[in-house]
Amino acid sequence: MVKTYFLLLWTWTRAAAAYPVSFVMMVVLGFVIAAIDVGVILIIFANTTSLAGFSREEVLFLYGAANLAFTICDTFVSNLDRVSGHIKAGTLDTFLIRPVGAWIQLATDRFMATRIGRIIQAALVLGYAVAALGLGWERAWMIPVMVVTGVVIFASLWTIAGALQFVLTDAPEVVNSLTYGSSQLTQYPFSVYARDLVRGVTYVLPLAFVNWQPGLYVLGRDDPFGTPAFMRFLGPAAALVLALVAALIWRQGIRHYRSTGS
Repeated sequence: MVKTYFLLLWTWTRAAAAYPVSFVMMVVLGFVIAAIDVGVILIIFANTTSLAGFSREEVLFLYGAANLAFTICDTFVSNLDRVSGHIKAGTLDTFLIRPVGAWIQLATDRFMATRIGRIIQAALVLGYAVAALGLGWERAWMIPVMVVTGVVIFASLWTIAGALQFVLTDAPEVVNSLTYGSSQLTQYPFSVYARDLVRGVTYVLPLAFVNWQPGLYVLGRDDPFGTPAFMRFLGPAAALVLALVAALIWRQGIRHYRSTGS
């Protein structure tokens, strides 16, 4: 299954690389567009020395960690948000009759390798922040854990968003608020948000485990909302639970799909 997934990715990548100039330009463009978010953060800190008690480098660290996880998912699984388009066009049936899982086929359909520029941008921001903060390995070991946790959480959200389109076939933008909306939410310290919202994205939708809770551990900061310290280490468990829920919802969506007959 994994081999099939990467084989499909390679097929689309070879097709895009057949036009090398266009390929490189799209990678660079993706890098530049992604840098706009960093520009916003820099503009904020051009007018203040802290944001909700966090320095510029700390905010860049939280942004880099969350955005690295998000851009990886945006590159490798975001095409799941095209489910409604396939349903309307009657092409979803072709995915269901092939000897490969529909999830893998949909995730790799029209794969855009040029999005790698966004991943590079996020990785560079995270690397700069880690170096500027001088983080020691006694806490920095959590960084790869939080990135992998974030990848699983965002991939799960994309899976749920795709599954919901079996019902909400005319509202892909609504379900995409789970994905792109979640990305925007995690770009800043959660201390800028209301307490009730933070509780919701901690105990209901576990976005706090993408970068906030583990990030507090890495930075050696106390949670301004008084969350117990052990919560810093629950990211993998929260990601696993959400992944299982997403798999169940996806399976139910496939089961309740009614063929167009095309």
